[in-house]
Amino acid sequence: MLLFKLIYSNGYYLPIGAHVFPAEKYRLIHDRLLASGVAEATDFLEPEPATDQDILLVHTPEYVHKLRTGTLSPLEEMELEIPYSPELVEAFWLAAGGSILAARQALTDRVSINIGGGFHHAFPDHGEGFCMIHDVAVAIRRMQRDGRIRTAMTVDCDVHHGNGTAAIFAGTRTRSEPLPSVSTSPLNREQPTANTMRRTHEGDVFTISLHQHNNYPAVKPPSSIDVDLPDGVGDDDYLAWLDNALSSGLRQFEPDLLCYIAGADPYREDQLGGLSLTMEGLKKRDELVFRVARARDIPVMVTFAGGYARNVEDTVAIQCIPTREGHHHRNITCTSQIPKPFAQTRIVAGSFGPRCRRYAGSVVELPDAPMPYRAGMRSFENAVARFATDYSAQDDNSRGQRHIVS
Repeated sequence: MLLFKLIYSNGYYLPIGAHVFPAEKYRLIHDRLLASGVAEATDFLEPEPATDQDILLVHTPEYVHKLRTGTLSPLEEMELEIPYSPELVEAFWLAAGGSILAARQALTDRVSINIGGGFHHAFPDHGEGFCMIHDVAVAIRRMQRDGRIRTAMTVDCDVHHGNGTAAIFAGTRTRSEPLPSVSTSPLNREQPTANTMRRTHEGDVFTISLHQHNNYPAVKPPSSIDVDLPDGVGDDDYLAWLDNALSSGLRQFEPDLLCYIAGADPYREDQLGGLSLTMEGLKKRDELVFRVARARDIPVMVTFAGGYARNVEDTVAIQCIPTREGHHHRNITCTSQIPKPFAQTRIVAGSFGPRCRRYAGSVVELPDAPMPYRAGMRSFENAVARFATDYSAQDDNSRGQRHIVS
């Protein structure tokens, strides 16, 4: 039995006929989780469709009316890239209801996964790229309307830029230098215009998008942080950029809810992607997101977004990973183990800044110290305890912002 709930309905199936979008994947994920023993039938909750009032928290009345009455223009239908039908509208309303339920459950259980949703290309007044309704945005706005949260962060790891998310929660961004932890990568030298992190933020929702630069959409509205990756990025560089984006975002912003859009399409065998992540790399990606959220005690709602592997079973396998990782991390809250003097400590994981490097063990970095403190322990708890002992001997001048990394 899982320690959190999975949100699923047979109604998630998108009636779009033969299509590169594997509409059957939702049922296959559900069935695989049950058959493998990862989940039991009681771990699943079935959502109700979102109401029109919920959808109108994000989308314009004119667009909602067109969807309800089947009066989209030919151009609007073409932008969707999936065939319109009233049944399709019902499926998207149900997906939005699933994300609302997942957000609500995450606030209770600290983790919840909607086996569906993640339709991040939908704009307030139109749909694009297989996305009719932006279910994640609807869920965030519903939680805010109900007073359940004040702030949220979206972490979009689909291979395609979250253009709808960026537009809905609009801010501005300015170009920044490549992050130092991966600045020596040959990918940077070969493609100097890509692999940059662009950032700035305003508003109550902080948006992070980690995506392939040379891919859909052609126009990429600004997120709070955009990481534009060059073609062919593999596991190590990808994880380093994700770690840096999360670290930077959480220095600037304190979300009440983290909405993780866990696209399967960074996979190296994806038909619509051009990155080179392995299954193991995608597992580490999910683990990293959960670990960072756990360390700050931030509830996580997961949606699955894209995935177009040549073999649909690969997409299914990838999108079963968050359930395993969420279960592993659900019952640990590291912030509660940090002594009071370290209440503002920032905890991150993976590949670190210019003075840290990856190694087998934990790292604790004092920014004012000449070198990172290497705890040499695999256990996060042991690293914290040892850091606490050493920290007590530090001069007050070195007690700035601390980084504890597991």
